[in-house]
Amino acid sequence: MASTTGVPEQIPERGSDAAPAAPAAAETEPLLGKPGDAVLPRGASIVKGWFIGKLQLFPYIPLTLRNDKICMQFGNMGENLCDLGTGIVAEIGVVLLVVNIWAHVLFQPINLFAGHPLAMSVGLIILIQSILSLQPTVTPDQKRTGQLFHATLNFLAFAALVAGVVIIEVNKVRGNGPHFHSLHAVFGVMTLLLIVLQYIVGFTALFTPRLYGGVDRAKSLYKYHRYSGYFILFLLLVTVVQATVTPYVRTVLGIGTWGVFGACLVILVGVFSRIQKQKLGLRTHRSHIVTGPGASA
Repeated sequence: MASTTGVPEQIPERGSDAAPAAPAAAETEPLLGKPGDAVLPRGASIVKGWFIGKLQLFPYIPLTLRNDKICMQFGNMGENLCDLGTGIVAEIGVVLLVVNIWAHVLFQPINLFAGHPLAMSVGLIILIQSILSLQPTVTPDQKRTGQLFHATLNFLAFAALVAGVVIIEVNKVRGNGPHFHSLHAVFGVMTLLLIVLQYIVGFTALFTPRLYGGVDRAKSLYKYHRYSGYFILFLLLVTVVQATVTPYVRTVLGIGTWGVFGACLVILVGVFSRIQKQKLGLRTHRSHIVTGPGASA
């Protein structure tokens, strides 16, 4: 069932002396990197998936966030730090974005409008964690735990996003403000509708697969669910950037466009670099498979 669900039969362990099976290793190849670079180790907490991964921009010029020889010089602390990878890049982008938004909002007199960017940013934070949690899962147990964690975080994210929408609508009604007068508003509504559709398909495929004719048919939708999920994340970040050119955010809050754009770009690099090709039905490069501890990285 690996070809349908994206679950490989065997997953190579980091540092294992045994050579991994070729099909299994190929099925763990991230979008940017080598097989096994963005895999959750057996027995590790799902939360560790927020940080792991490697980044390789070009196949022959590896730009990696991990150097095993350097890590060994620092003992256990070094090994723990070196387990952090491209997931931490996404988290850095989240921190940069949230600090930028919250600092500008909270240093102004608090009003009803302030609840909108605060709630929406909380929803975005949780949504990104839900993606990072599920990305590196590969074994059936990891996937099941990751799916439940992913679903729970998505529910919380949706609650925060709805709260943000309610706040801005109440604010507009009270102030007789215009509706859908900016690209930020239009993209926001469009993205929220896509999120609702995404949630309906995701939750029903996971918890009520009989609606699709059984578990196997429901799992056949996972690839498309992933594609649309990454597209929605992109739209959310575009919507955030567009908010910086609205009159209130630009003139009253003073949030700069380039700072927000840079943070969003860092988030995209961190998240998209860990996408496992096999899970999206993309061709993997089996020739890059690591065959043991002596193989070149």
